[in-house]
Amino acid sequence: MFLLVCALCALVAGDWPQFRGPHSDGHASGPASPTEWSSTKNVVWKTPIPGLGWSSPVVSDGTVFLTTAVPRDGGLSLRVMALDATNGKVVWDREVKSVEKAPDIHAKNSHASPTPVVHGGSVFVHFGTLGMSRLAVNDGTLQWTSNELVYPPLHGSGGSPVLHDGKLVVVCDGSTKPFVAAIDADTGKVAWKTPRSVEARISHSFVTATIAMVNGKAQVMAPGPDHFAAYDLASGSELWRVLAPGWSVVPQPTLGHGLVFYNHDYDHPELLAVKLGGSGDVTDSHIVWRIKRGAPSTPSPLLIGDELYFVSDLGIASCVNAKTGEHHWMERLDGNYSASPIYVNNRVLFLNETGLATWVQPSHTFTVLGQNELPGRTLATPAFSSGAMYLRTDETLYKFAE
Repeated sequence: MFLLVCALCALVAGDWPQFRGPHSDGHASGPASPTEWSSTKNVVWKTPIPGLGWSSPVVSDGTVFLTTAVPRDGGLSLRVMALDATNGKVVWDREVKSVEKAPDIHAKNSHASPTPVVHGGSVFVHFGTLGMSRLAVNDGTLQWTSNELVYPPLHGSGGSPVLHDGKLVVVCDGSTKPFVAAIDADTGKVAWKTPRSVEARISHSFVTATIAMVNGKAQVMAPGPDHFAAYDLASGSELWRVLAPGWSVVPQPTLGHGLVFYNHDYDHPELLAVKLGGSGDVTDSHIVWRIKRGAPSTPSPLLIGDELYFVSDLGIASCVNAKTGEHHWMERLDGNYSASPIYVNNRVLFLNETGLATWVQPSHTFTVLGQNELPGRTLATPAFSSGAMYLRTDETLYKFAE
């Protein structure tokens, strides 16, 4: 069985075009970025960002894109911004939707949490049930808007779109009638919409899907309420599932060694490693290992070789053998965590929610290599491109480079 993480075609060298990087795996390649920074050290530029958004910045061909929700007359202006990666100046700032009354969200969420995707001269943005749009990267011209994926959110939206084979896959697990859907990237029309097959007691989640190639065919990996399901990318049909009680799933699944690693619950998080493939209910046959101690509710796990690294929301960092689940180490870091760990500069970067970043040596032994701190709230996962780091706080977008 051949496994391949979703890869975007024709990437410009150094691009960071989607959530967790070029291959959605949290790996940053290319020239080294700074290992030391602050509000004054190694700062190339810092640009104030109006409103609030926890979408990660994405970078393509010298331009940085991000979304934000700006309060306006009791409602919201949902916006997409493009900034020059060289100097941080705003190239364009486009409203894609005006919302008369802002829906309720969780205190840790924003109305602009899903991360954009850049591909083929367009930037695709998703605001959950408030809609999805495609804009031209050069001037922000609106190319299409889709308002077909309407569902009742609980605590807002969070899952980012994933692009593969011309389809934008989004998970729409609202408070009732959850479903997974694909939008045609060319037209903005719904390619397929598949209701969740398991009727859960609590039906909402905020997960970003992952695309795996299984026996030569693209499958959508989409944890959800009370189960994990794999869908055929072409048709949307459910192929196989794993039953495990849980709700409010957030982390993006990680792939490797013929396995998918994912969390199935927010309040009582547990990581599972499951063999890819099969048909129907594979709960009894495909679960390889499961871990509760230190499992994350929000940050996505990071695979480096044979080791899986992850951090719980409360700051318990772990390294385990990805094939067996055996712990190499489990240690406490400072603070609480929402951003996903990134492998960059041959180190693992853990960023907490109050601007403290900790560098850890990828190894069977726990070694802290350094720390950096920045003012502001930091819930968004940073982006890396051409030797620079782009880090978003609640008020500012920073570019760090040496």
